[in-house]
Amino acid sequence: MTRRLRSERGFALIEMLAAIVLINIGILAMLLALSSGVLTLRRSAQLSTASVVADKQIEQYRAMTYSSVYLDTTSLTSTDSTYRSDAAYSATQVSQTCSPLVSACTPSQTIAGPDGRSYRVDTYVVGGRAVKQVTVVVRKAGTTATLARALSTFDQDF
Repeated sequence: MTRRLRSERGFALIEMLAAIVLINIGILAMLLALSSGVLTLRRSAQLSTASVVADKQIEQYRAMTYSSVYLDTTSLTSTDSTYRSDAAYSATQVSQTCSPLVSACTPSQTIAGPDGRSYRVDTYVVGGRAVKQVTVVVRKAGTTATLARALSTFDQDF
């Protein structure tokens, strides 16, 4: 009769390698989830900052009288295709000469946000006799993708 070996000496190395492989797979999965989370947090922070920038621009208009809500005619004629291709753009924007030129009169400008990044702020003022609609669109500088959009209406009677 043959005698069976009951020793497990040869399996220790293989078991250890299998355990290391399984642990590495788990660690890699956690690292991928962590890096995905960090990217999501960055994107969320950028969207939040863009919303703050848009609200700040709208608040500038809310502090003005109805007759002061307009864009500078000269600046409006020199806007680029990104400005003119937005859904808020209208060929009948409320404009007149703005002297001195202040940021509220500028249709397109690049500003630094609270996070230190540059943002492009496009402002559209469309209106008729008694109501003006101001739309502020915030984009990451150098891109056309919209990060935030704020809209407010202004009534002549209030």
